[in-house]
Amino acid sequence: MTGETTVHTAVRIHGRSTQRQAVRSLLDGLRTHSGHLVVAGEPGLGRTALLQWAAHSFRAGPVLHLGTGPHGTAEELLDSLRATAGEGPALVCVDDAHLWDPPARAALGRAATRLHTAGRVGLLLSVAGHRAVDPDFAHLPVVRLDPLARPEADALLDEVSDGAVDPAVREELLAGAEGNPALLLALVRRLSPAELRGHRPLPTPLVDAGSLAEVAGGALAGTPADAWDLLLTVAAAARASDAPDVAADVAFDAVRHLRPQSSTALCVDALPEPLALADERLRFHGPLVGRTVHATAAPDRRRAAHRALADVLEAGGHRLPALLHRSWSLTGPASEPSLADGLAAVAGDDTVTASHRLRATAYTRAAELTADGPARTERYTAAAEQALLAGRPDRARHLLAAARGCAAPDEVRGRAELVRGLTELRDGPVGDAHQSLLLAASLLAEDAPADAAAAALAAADAAWAAGDLAACLATLAPGPPPHPDGTRAPGRAAASRPAGPADASAVAPRAGGPPGPRESAVPPRAGGPPAPRESAAAPTEPSGPAAGARRAGRAVPHPDTVRDHRVGMRALLEGRLDRAAVPLGHVVERARTDDRPEGLLRSAAAALLLGDADAARRAGARALAAARQLRSEALVPQALEYLAYAELRAGRHPQARTHAEEGLRTALRTGQRNTAAHHRAVLALAASIEEEPEAVAEHVSAALATARRHGLAQAATLAEWAAARADLGRGRPLDAADRLGLLVLPGPGRGHFAVWRLAVPCFVEAAVLAGRREDTRAVLPDFADWAAFGADPQAAAQLARCHALLAPPERADDLYRHALARHEEAGGDFERARTALLYGKWLRRRRRPREARGRLGTALAGFDRCGAGIWAAQARGELRALGAAPRPGGAGALTGLTPQQLRIARHVAEGATNREVALTLAVSTRTVDYHLRKVFAALGVRSRLELARMVEHAEQAGEAGQAEKTGAQP
Repeated sequence: MTGETTVHTAVRIHGRSTQRQAVRSLLDGLRTHSGHLVVAGEPGLGRTALLQWAAHSFRAGPVLHLGTGPHGTAEELLDSLRATAGEGPALVCVDDAHLWDPPARAALGRAATRLHTAGRVGLLLSVAGHRAVDPDFAHLPVVRLDPLARPEADALLDEVSDGAVDPAVREELLAGAEGNPALLLALVRRLSPAELRGHRPLPTPLVDAGSLAEVAGGALAGTPADAWDLLLTVAAAARASDAPDVAADVAFDAVRHLRPQSSTALCVDALPEPLALADERLRFHGPLVGRTVHATAAPDRRRAAHRALADVLEAGGHRLPALLHRSWSLTGPASEPSLADGLAAVAGDDTVTASHRLRATAYTRAAELTADGPARTERYTAAAEQALLAGRPDRARHLLAAARGCAAPDEVRGRAELVRGLTELRDGPVGDAHQSLLLAASLLAEDAPADAAAAALAAADAAWAAGDLAACLATLAPGPPPHPDGTRAPGRAAASRPAGPADASAVAPRAGGPPGPRESAVPPRAGGPPAPRESAAAPTEPSGPAAGARRAGRAVPHPDTVRDHRVGMRALLEGRLDRAAVPLGHVVERARTDDRPEGLLRSAAAALLLGDADAARRAGARALAAARQLRSEALVPQALEYLAYAELRAGRHPQARTHAEEGLRTALRTGQRNTAAHHRAVLALAASIEEEPEAVAEHVSAALATARRHGLAQAATLAEWAAARADLGRGRPLDAADRLGLLVLPGPGRGHFAVWRLAVPCFVEAAVLAGRREDTRAVLPDFADWAAFGADPQAAAQLARCHALLAPPERADDLYRHALARHEEAGGDFERARTALLYGKWLRRRRRPREARGRLGTALAGFDRCGAGIWAAQARGELRALGAAPRPGGAGALTGLTPQQLRIARHVAEGATNREVALTLAVSTRTVDYHLRKVFAALGVRSRLELARMVEHAEQAGEAGQAEKTGAQP
């Protein structure tokens, strides 16, 4: 212990909404019937706290807590429960039921199956998650506790420390605790107030054996002595494994090396309780127990286990993990130059099969064994690069902090700033990212001009995300990359680079002086996220002691690709489509022969800039496949982001939602909150055409929360537009006009420079309906320029619709017809249906009912086809006003559901819990609960079993395939 910090007792459970909902369902059900539930989780995740919360929440009757004492047979236990319950309901809590002796567990398990004979009794058990569930309880429903998500762990840390934790210390604590609330509290208790506030260095290691033993040591009590070697070997092997499990044959061979004189045979049928065997691989049921085994082992025995693993792996030809284990078998902190050099060389050898995570571990260990300051800094920087590629920005930040210890060449410092900037671009304030990336470009200009250009392009991405047009143009200007102070780096390599046909001359000012940026010509980024950040994460060959060894997994982008993308982006921002098309077209064309995810993502971005959604989808899909094949975890959510935006541009809302749901999950898992905010914006836009105001509000709120903290103007504008479009669809034009006016009208609060025009058609419609026609004059000329630009196939039809809304009656008819004709050319059910709806409304008010009925029927069919529930409701209302009976959305029971309700119904019918549905659809469990209640009411069912039967019947009848709508246009 190094301090005396007093930690306040947590006053509430953080997170656990799914688990609390399951417990609440059990308690609510006791009004009419008995029930049982098992809560499972490894040590420290809060099993006891959840049972205490349940006992505190239950007010309908007595609460009985059963300890481990003898309770007799199942019948005797049931008699006791009957006496406790009496005529009313009762709750029985059994904490750590796995600790009961076998006869008592068997009696408890049998009693649970016969609870209905004891009255309205609820049985709530908790069992350890670090071992297999006992057969006596295997038939009972189980809810599992997972580690806390980052926001929940943040809130817990603030609660117990009064928010007085230094930001860097906070990152260390949250990374070390890995979402385990008890371990987080133990780490806070370990630190002094000065350490918590960052005034003194943190102890090393932060997560020590004492803290782990305090939380999880009890789980290992009673482990047989002959089982410890296998537990330790599996725990040690996992440190150098690409997966949470390890090959069983390697572990068993290492144990035999560890104790060659032992006569005890190893048997897979008698594994220690903390271990599980599947597909010839061993793993711990709970990772915290594995960490505890390794940390609390005797140092000599731990080193011996690593030495044995090194021998086995070396004999099997596994060079990188063998070297890692050899390094961990050393005694003392002394440097080992030869071993350090070997580790760095193998980590940088791309002929060696290894994940980015394992390479990061190897570079880190090489740095720890390196005495030379610059070489150590270079290796920590290389480790940070690999950690970022592995989807661990938190780890990358920690390694960059370690790399600051001593002086290093500009090239190494530039690489470090590049990693820092890319980390902030994905998970931090993008203004900070812009400055770091400019500094990286300046530092790399002399020795790594290709990397400097890539860093400058990433800096432009950061400025784009922030909505800073001036900074974006300055960063994309020809010549050496700008310095963060606004000056130009004098790098000789960059300055002497010959200009190709699409280089500096392509963006030279016209005669008569620079034209200045023409915002009206900027292509929308609703079709794509900032250009791929990963392509900038590829510095050149290492210098110093690691020279000659490639840093594997870091693909340097083709210099022509970076140059063409930079030139094309600047030309577009200046409104020079003729000068942008050629260089950006070259970037798109290179996707045909490029198989690297970085280059493919650049191609997708260029295609979106040119308005070619199909090419963007193809490149994005190939980038996703390549990223998965290379196990580049950081690239997967970005590839999904491109795909989601491309689907929106192509008018495929359901596909956009599918990609965004998966992208949101992977972005959160890899610590990319900025990327997650963009996925949230896509989900909000997709939900805004459906009858899902709660889903829209949830995604908008989450997207804006990150966007406002990190300066994401693009994501914020998209989210606000989604909220306004939902208002407009629900017949609230005043609210929509107020919200959209802030986005599109001139002024300092106008939305992102490349996105706000996309919202102009919605604003014109809302303003006309709200009686604010005069406001449209300030934005319609800009939108006309945008339509003439040609990158959005729907813009010309939308412009004609806007003119029709504003035109006098004698001209409106022709303009509506012209708009519909342009829609036929462009395609897209949603926008065409919106124009038909407005035209039908106009015709009805002009007392032309027959024509109005035809247009409104066409609109209703289009909305039904693309799943635009709230807009279909408007069309039905207009048809009813004409005295026409609008046709139902389709035949069969399920066609009355919204697309989101149908998705939830199908998942539930397949047996998914509400939490599993929420994770799959990237929404909260509260949203799932809300929609499921609507589904039950709409279908007239009272149980999940009835719902499953109805869905199965509908699927067999072929109804459900018609209920899933496709083909909407944003």
